[in-house]
Amino acid sequence: MNYYNQFKANTQLKLSPFFERTSKLNESQEWRRWSGYLSATNYELTHENEYFAIRTKAALLDISPLKKYLVEGPDALNLLDRLVTRNIKICKVGQVMYTPWCDENGKVIDDGTVQRLSENRYRITSAEPNLDWINHVATGMKVKILDDSETTAALALQGPNSREILNSISEVSLNNLKFFWMLNTNFNGMPVSISRTGYTGDLGYEIWMKSENALSIWDLLIQKGSAYGITPTGLHALDISRIEAGLILLDVDYISSRHAIIESRKSSPFELGLGWAVKMKKNDFIGKNSLKKELERGTEWEFVGIEIEWSDLENHYRNVGLAPGLPSTAWRTSTPLYFNTEQIGYATSGTWSPILKKYIALAHVKNEYSKKGTMLDFEIKIEHFKKTTMARVVNTPFFNPERKRSCPA
Repeated sequence: MNYYNQFKANTQLKLSPFFERTSKLNESQEWRRWSGYLSATNYELTHENEYFAIRTKAALLDISPLKKYLVEGPDALNLLDRLVTRNIKICKVGQVMYTPWCDENGKVIDDGTVQRLSENRYRITSAEPNLDWINHVATGMKVKILDDSETTAALALQGPNSREILNSISEVSLNNLKFFWMLNTNFNGMPVSISRTGYTGDLGYEIWMKSENALSIWDLLIQKGSAYGITPTGLHALDISRIEAGLILLDVDYISSRHAIIESRKSSPFELGLGWAVKMKKNDFIGKNSLKKELERGTEWEFVGIEIEWSDLENHYRNVGLAPGLPSTAWRTSTPLYFNTEQIGYATSGTWSPILKKYIALAHVKNEYSKKGTMLDFEIKIEHFKKTTMARVVNTPFFNPERKRSCPA
């Protein structure tokens, strides 16, 4: 059966190169739109097993909807160094850098990764289309930019057993592959690139391949990974793990400056906790002057972790004769935060963390309330009535295992 043609005629949504496998495995038949593609929210009827695969075994996720752009030519380095806030000039061949990029006013357009594939060849990954913006910045430069989004398929293999699975297949050992580096290898003669990156905050890898090899590589991973508990995993489990890791999500934790209707909806990298990724000492880059002024006057907002106090939450429910109500999946709704009845911020996404046994959230708060340990009031609703419960400002990531960065001895 030709899944692609049949589905496209009815939905106008694109289908991943892995759809022939994922569509048959998706027992729930729950899908979410991701960059114009159909993506599984969870394969089983609930996401719990998939979440614990990320944290205790190995989870296989289709990340093909990511936008992927190849940039090559004599001016490729200069283009990328002007485009993003990181110092790309120190990025070595085989290295990957996470970075935001901004408009002229220092507000974030998107965030993603830059992979240095060879001396004058790079790949940019992002959540949404950025080709027009990259071409605009490249005006007058000796560089070729190619949208590689459909010709390159991608999988994420995340979890404690991910390295062992890949080592059982790869012609090159991954034991010495460091965090945010990549290598080229073969799976049964099929060329792939593997980066030690991911969106779960755990040991994990992302595998980049030609679309025509997608199904063969999926089958090989499932076959070799069965002994290690490999589990096809959807976006519900991914959302919980990325919140635990303190990772931001476009259109949830921030709005692209290109789409924000009013100025107050835009965010700078400093307001998203990404100040570490802004290299003010490098040569001019887009937004640098505005970001310099922001540093001089001080940032109005900070992006922080919030931990809801369990005992206070439990008491609220007990007072109405109910057991505590917890979200079964991660939520993505703006939730007010108060200090002495004054609203001083809002949470953008949150979840009950199964592995930490804590109710956590990511939030924007005014600078003066962002210090670790500050007690705030988090808005909840119980039996149709609004209440507030105590919440504490904490550092992110909430979950940060050593295995994420370490290599075998």
